[in-house]
Amino acid sequence: MALVSVTRLRVRSWRFMPAFIVSAMRIGKQTAQAEGCLAAKVLRDRRNAFWTLTCWESEAAMKAFMTAGPHGESMRKLMEWCDEASVAHWTQEGEELPSWGEAHRRMLRHGRASKVNRPSDAQKAFRIDEPDEGRSDRTLK
Repeated sequence: MALVSVTRLRVRSWRFMPAFIVSAMRIGKQTAQAEGCLAAKVLRDRRNAFWTLTCWESEAAMKAFMTAGPHGESMRKLMEWCDEASVAHWTQEGEELPSWGEAHRRMLRHGRASKVNRPSDAQKAFRIDEPDEGRSDRTLK
């Protein structure tokens, strides 16, 4: 069994975008080299929203990645940078990543909002727009 994780972050202001992009690039490199990461991709969606979809060989591998290096550093800043943030995890057979549409459905069914300092109305209501699958995504691993 593999563990799949989907996250969605919405950067609340353009003034945070440069730091967010630099951080995302560093995390992308970290992801590509992460022990236990089986597959990963990201999607830049509408309205400054970003999705990640990763597959892990174990929860321990995912948690080790989450708290280390650039990802660990960035997690502390996201509460200020973002006005919407959510995450969902589930297990599945195989390491093939689901579609963005399926990730959205799982987010709504199994996900939870993450803490942000200035939540939008959508964050407060856990209202998440379906990602635009017509946008190009980027495979990290």
